[in-house]
Amino acid sequence: MKKALALVVLLAVAWLWLHEPAAKWRGIPAPNDPVQTGAHLPKPFRHDRYTVTPLARYAVTAVVLSRERYRYDHEAELAPVDLALGWGPMSIASVINDLEISQSARWYEYRPKDEPPLDLSEIVSHSANTHCLPANDDVRDTLLSVRRHELVKLQGYLVEITLPDGYRWTSSLSRTDTGGHACEVFWITSATRWSL
Repeated sequence: MKKALALVVLLAVAWLWLHEPAAKWRGIPAPNDPVQTGAHLPKPFRHDRYTVTPLARYAVTAVVLSRERYRYDHEAELAPVDLALGWGPMSIASVINDLEISQSARWYEYRPKDEPPLDLSEIVSHSANTHCLPANDDVRDTLLSVRRHELVKLQGYLVEITLPDGYRWTSSLSRTDTGGHACEVFWITSATRWSL
């Protein structure tokens, strides 16, 4: 009996993983582009063994397109979760439903299920893989509880992280770049989430 119950649970989890529910909201829940400014930045500061250098103030309200938890890579102690975020046209439910979206190895990928719902340049400029570095335990708890298709409001700094041994992890400062080094490395001081 226990084996049968375990098999049913395993099949249910697999089905949910492969058949995530479609987005169902109306309108554009995150209509605005992220706000980024280089004014009045704090000085570099220490966090454990790392030096954190703010490169820009950054705030974004976006739909969570996907989330990926990390525990074992080099960056996991700083960024326990990556969020693929979408705003503007990439927060429209029908657009999201027409894309296959995934994350792995600190990358965010998308591909159309049939015809592309948007021009590639619109997808690139209205979505981002975001390495989430919580500034405190409350922010960490919020980030770890975020789910796909929720709306989040995040504030803090795009940063560069360094170690004395030469390690360097630098945020993108552009919403239009792609490929390696195009992700936001985001030191998050405030995080709020809502269900859609």
